[in-house]
Amino acid sequence: MTRPVVVLGATGSIGRQTLEVTEALGWPVVAVAARRARPALAEIAARFPAATVAVAEGPPDAEFSRAVGRPVRWGIDEVVALAATPGAVVVNGIVGAAGLRASVQALEAGNRLALANKESLVAGGPVLMDASRRGGGELVPVDSEHSALFQLLAGVDPTEVARLVLTASGGPFRGRSVEELAKVTPEEALAHPTWRMGARITVDSATLANKGLEVIEARFLFDVPYERIAVVVHPQSAVHSFVELVDGALLAHVGAADMRIPIQYALTHPERAPCPAAEPFDLVGRSFTFEAVDREAFPMLDLAYAAGRRGGSAPAVFNAADEVAVEAFLGAKIGFLEIPFVVEATLAEVDIRPIATVDDVVEVDRDARRRASATVERMS
Repeated sequence: MTRPVVVLGATGSIGRQTLEVTEALGWPVVAVAARRARPALAEIAARFPAATVAVAEGPPDAEFSRAVGRPVRWGIDEVVALAATPGAVVVNGIVGAAGLRASVQALEAGNRLALANKESLVAGGPVLMDASRRGGGELVPVDSEHSALFQLLAGVDPTEVARLVLTASGGPFRGRSVEELAKVTPEEALAHPTWRMGARITVDSATLANKGLEVIEARFLFDVPYERIAVVVHPQSAVHSFVELVDGALLAHVGAADMRIPIQYALTHPERAPCPAAEPFDLVGRSFTFEAVDREAFPMLDLAYAAGRRGGSAPAVFNAADEVAVEAFLGAKIGFLEIPFVVEATLAEVDIRPIATVDDVVEVDRDARRRASATVERMS
């Protein structure tokens, strides 16, 4: 089966790998979008001459349009509109609240949403689930851990599931003490031992905030309460997740740390196809280890659990405050250990309320960022 593909966030890591996968599969890319008009997007447009091109931010750029060689759609509304392309698989790698709007649009149009945008579920989980019910769209996760759980749970009766277990690499600071973490630099935080990702998600992996965001996503994706979602550290990043069944059996999803595999599955589900870009995974000579999370050294995980349990706008506040704190850390305004302080302070200051629309999420996001930025300014 072949379906048209829309790639939002085409110049990011997920977007670039999605384009590799579509080329290998021979699937048509009918639209690509990115945040800004950069040469990388023009190069993608040249590789996919039949694709509509859209840019979310900035005024129309005549020079960029000439480089692309065809009309370019300008503005976030144009990017969001691409998600409603009839019959498409929409791969959403857009960062921020705009990603939520595109996710809602895809699901309301009845499309398959291959979701790589964390804000969609973390900040707007109830909104996204409602859009899926209204429009009949299908949500398939792209994150390796959630893709693993999605595959493991296929055909399993929900009453037979005892726990979901997400694995975490531990990031570059696994095993370090609180005292040692007080001295780490942004450069060290960006040196992830396994994955090559954008700056924010790499720092989030170092603090374990990313795993906390994944816990919240899993709650919405699989309708499992927080007390039945666990996290273990697995530095080899070969076991992507476990499902523990009520009889004590553990189902594990094992494979290479290569995002092209879950991306391809999100496109082809429920069918499978060879993934020639991925290296064969040889079990011989490998050993797998698992460790408990050091919750004292990495408090962001528990802060995410607490925000998730509070519900309403709390996960959106957590996400926004974390992004502000990470930017401040990368800009040397605050230290590594001050990231959770900014997030906790913001959660304490912002009123937590129900969310029902994208506008609700945008308002909460704006308020949380303002409060978090004020906290950063007081500290720097």
